[in-house]
Amino acid sequence: MTPQYLTRAEAADYLTARGLRVSKLTLQKWATTGGGPQYRIFGTRALYIAADLDTWAVEKLSAPRRSTSEVGAAA
Repeated sequence: MTPQYLTRAEAADYLTARGLRVSKLTLQKWATTGGGPQYRIFGTRALYIAADLDTWAVEKLSAPRRSTSEVGAAA
């Protein structure tokens, strides 16, 4: 099955709708500096796949915590 490709604005909306507020300008910055989700280029446009956005978001989230004293604790 061919994935649906999302524009940068659609990718930002996708993440924001899941509670992860990200702007299309932030995605653009990360595409330049690194640290953002995987994307592909089609012509001059950056395109994202929802599964890649989900994977990236999970990788960025910390483990569940019950206290701020858990920061830095070994997992």
